[in-house]
Amino acid sequence: MKKRFTEEQIIGFLQQAEAGVPAKELCWQHGFSDASFYNWRAKFGGMTVSDAKRLKALEDENARLKRLLAESILDAEAFKAALGRKR
Repeated sequence: MKKRFTEEQIIGFLQQAEAGVPAKELCWQHGFSDASFYNWRAKFGGMTVSDAKRLKALEDENARLKRLLAESILDAEAFKAALGRKR
């Protein structure tokens, strides 16, 4: 899914809000909803750009490890089935 704003842009918006720009005005200027702003604030509030990049890297690594685990479990189940054993 393509996202409209990068993490860097989102953190910039949040920093503007912390500097005193009203949330409604930011939403109107940049074309996103209030709900998006508050979701971003919940996720990225207080982060720097480097923190957000590190978070993204960890999320990607976690997804990769979950895929590897799922594949490993499927291979084990297929091996058991090939041997004719039941769980």
